[in-house]
Amino acid sequence: MNNSREVKDSLYEQFARVAKAVASPKRIELLDLLCQAERSVDGLARAANMTVKNASAQLKELRLARLVETRKEGTRVFYRLADDGVSNLYFMLRDIARNHLAEVDRIAREYFDEHDEFEPVGREDLLQRIQSGTAIVIDVRPQEEYAAGHIPGAISVPLAQLEERIHLFPEGVAVVAYCRGPYCVLAPEAMTRLRNAGFTALRLEEGFPEWKRAGLPVATGTKET
Repeated sequence: MNNSREVKDSLYEQFARVAKAVASPKRIELLDLLCQAERSVDGLARAANMTVKNASAQLKELRLARLVETRKEGTRVFYRLADDGVSNLYFMLRDIARNHLAEVDRIAREYFDEHDEFEPVGREDLLQRIQSGTAIVIDVRPQEEYAAGHIPGAISVPLAQLEERIHLFPEGVAVVAYCRGPYCVLAPEAMTRLRNAGFTALRLEEGFPEWKRAGLPVATGTKET
């Protein structure tokens, strides 16, 4: 390159590749899902309510920007985040939007205030409840996300299986549900169903990714009720 201007232009062009890759609501949602666990294309499509063709196209854009990587298992393709820096990018985007856009707080408040009969549980509070045995902690994310990483002592109860397994919870003990993060709707929905069944139900204020980022203990593998 002949001059500093050309160097700058070339660098900013590369920076813009990353910005362009995340300039889509659906691609941001895919990153959010991949912050939980590696997923197949069809699994990502189901979770994001997309067609497999559309999910593949969006994932291609993320891959071109080197934000995700792939591996093959037979005929299936699995995607994962390229590194922890990509998850940090997602969290940074989310936090900047929350801090600078009033619409984020308004949308979240309108939804979550309707479901929060009690104050959400913080991380320290949840740790104390786990250690004292005063609460049952349930992970209502899909099983593959739980297996990839979860809060120690939490039981995997995917939201779709909650009704068929609710009879296994002892009466008189609070149930704390958590899912993918502060804007995930799985835990609030679980709270509603649990309260309708007569349980004291609360949700973790944030979710598993925030728990992990805080350096708190993490378990992997499966565990049934």
